[in-house]
Amino acid sequence: MRNETTKWSSIPDLVRWAAERYADTEAVVDGRTRISYAELGARVERAAAACIAANVGVGDRVAVWAPNSLDWMVAALGAVSAGGVLVPLNTRFKGAEAADVLRRSGARLLFVTGTFLGTSYVASLRRAAGEGRGGSVPLPGLPDLEQVVVLSEDAPPDFSTWKDFLAGGEGAGETEVRARSAELDTTCLSDIIFTSGTTGRPKGAMITHGQTLRAYETWADLAGLRASDRYLIVNPFFHTFGYKAGVIACLMRGATMIPQPVFNVDTALANIAAERVSVLPGPPTLHQSLLDHPARDAHDLSALRLVVTGAAVVPLRLVERLRGELGVGTVLTAYGLSEASGIVTMCRRDDPAPVIASTSGRAIPGTEVKVTDANGAPVGVGEPGEVLVRGFNVMRGYYEDEPATAAVMTSDGWLRTGDVGVLDEAGNLRITDRLKDMFIVGGFNAYPAEIEQLLGLHPDVADVAVIGVPDARLGEVGRAYVVRRAGALTTSADLIAWARREMANYKVPRLVEFVGELPRNASGKVVKGELRAGR
Repeated sequence: MRNETTKWSSIPDLVRWAAERYADTEAVVDGRTRISYAELGARVERAAAACIAANVGVGDRVAVWAPNSLDWMVAALGAVSAGGVLVPLNTRFKGAEAADVLRRSGARLLFVTGTFLGTSYVASLRRAAGEGRGGSVPLPGLPDLEQVVVLSEDAPPDFSTWKDFLAGGEGAGETEVRARSAELDTTCLSDIIFTSGTTGRPKGAMITHGQTLRAYETWADLAGLRASDRYLIVNPFFHTFGYKAGVIACLMRGATMIPQPVFNVDTALANIAAERVSVLPGPPTLHQSLLDHPARDAHDLSALRLVVTGAAVVPLRLVERLRGELGVGTVLTAYGLSEASGIVTMCRRDDPAPVIASTSGRAIPGTEVKVTDANGAPVGVGEPGEVLVRGFNVMRGYYEDEPATAAVMTSDGWLRTGDVGVLDEAGNLRITDRLKDMFIVGGFNAYPAEIEQLLGLHPDVADVAVIGVPDARLGEVGRAYVVRRAGALTTSADLIAWARREMANYKVPRLVEFVGELPRNASGKVVKGELRAGR
């Protein structure tokens, strides 16, 4: 069944279409490896054949635990082309966390990197799930997991190498692969994206092929992604921002993908210059670090034309700096979450600079957004409340977790995001915080993201996070963790005094601690649980 709003009936349909339409266009640059779209399509088909030979059926979960790379793309797209449901695992997970998601998702096949950032993922997983004992499964603690494929040339005896796994599919021909893909339609699950877990145990949001295709064709249209673009994908593939706004969107437009396994500002600057990168989505901290790098002017960044960013806090100065200092023609902000296919609102390219700088734009076509009070009643324009979204992009629910699904889905189809936001007269959304992060100072609701945005205006503040801490007199007060700009000498007393002049008294942090960096997950979000644990 083909979705009437897209050209494709499924993700494998998109992969084959891209391989034919953009056959000779450079598809992926991964280190010294450069392949065309035709070559990418052939590799994905070979991986799909291997998955079929490994008994992956329609609806079976297939996990990938690896950093951004060509092999990640081929393994993931191959699994999905064989009818599998992709379960990307966070590269920051420890072995026990990865094993928990593998167990709860019932994954039958896992693709895992060898060593990454000095850590053996294989050893970490074996410690968490038990050593193989020659039985029917490689890891006793994961009885559903039938095969583990290591994306390298070496693998332990109970696991397979990537080369050997691919060789196992040589008996499955193109006809069999295409017949399997033809069983899929827009209603079939394409992936289960587990939430980051920054506010609790990760939950798996179920998204279909049709939702993915429609959402990221919309993203590509609104962003203005082109066939001539060269896209540095720093956002991790285990997150929708990396996999879907990256790989899926590029397949739709024939853009060249340049995966970067981990964000390093020096590597990013070198890649942008050497590969003439024109598109660089990412969290605000990524772009801030590029702007502030002392060797920035030594790199030719003139090809960069499109930046898409978004987070609870987007510094107001960042948009103008990207435009003014780097000459980026299009800077857009957006907002999304895994439970809504990764995209809810987005600015339009003709929006005025103040809208792009201070909001996350308007609801994408085919969706609705509203802001409500604690009782579910809509609030007025400019009033804060919980953001709710309804439309084609809303997940089918959390995988095998009906209570958690019921807690966020209303009877009439609205998804409660848990984010606090404000709508303006034109429907532009400004996210101000997470409901769970709000604290109450002497009876007043204090929203950390709002306070962080204000503190970020101080010329000596490079990065900041605020949490609520107990206070005998006021109940709770703000504690700010601040990263100073290089060479700055501002003291906590200086910053508190400045804050008293710039914001209402109840918002002013009573405590300021200077740190070298803030704890962030691989998606760029501050892990406030670590700050609370250390308070």
